[in-house]
Amino acid sequence: MFTGIIEVPGEVVNITKEGTNVHFDIKSSISPELKIDQSVAHSGTCLTVVKLEGDVHTVTAIDETLQKTNLGDWVVGTQVNLERCMVANGRFDGHIVQGHVDQVGRVTDIQEEGGSWLFDFEYDTDQGNVTVEKGSVCINGTSLTCFNSEPGKFRVAIIPYTYEHTNFNQFEVGTAVNLEFDIVGKYVKRLLGQA
Repeated sequence: MFTGIIEVPGEVVNITKEGTNVHFDIKSSISPELKIDQSVAHSGTCLTVVKLEGDVHTVTAIDETLQKTNLGDWVVGTQVNLERCMVANGRFDGHIVQGHVDQVGRVTDIQEEGGSWLFDFEYDTDQGNVTVEKGSVCINGTSLTCFNSEPGKFRVAIIPYTYEHTNFNQFEVGTAVNLEFDIVGKYVKRLLGQA
């Protein structure tokens, strides 16, 4: 389980295809501390560390992951948000994040406002996902509060620290992002749908 509080950025330094699988080599300051078989969220996608070499770790994405996330768009140089699993005695600073991307959304607008940034996103409502006003949403692994919540779209505000320490500073209009909707909201929606 994750909390959506990004530890460090990483950078894709090599991509290798093997059948339908893709291996990503990620360079980061926490790579030397990782262990083989450890789960790490990569821009919100939970992936298993399969190889370590100095300040580079390798993870593998299967075809299902490539189809349902933005990992298929990654190229050498792509900046990736990294978060290790929450430790049992750690602080719960964000919200419950599973590292299971629900769908890909897209940036529709970016506005700088008094030193912070407003990002608008849209997503396909056919999959039944929803946001609620002032509810939690996970974007590229980052726990955020959404507002201006409407079917298929919402807005988030990004403070300078988050902007500087995540890949939000790489976003442009049209950028594809990994969205994980609030697990509590998903369960409530499912229960209400069965009532």
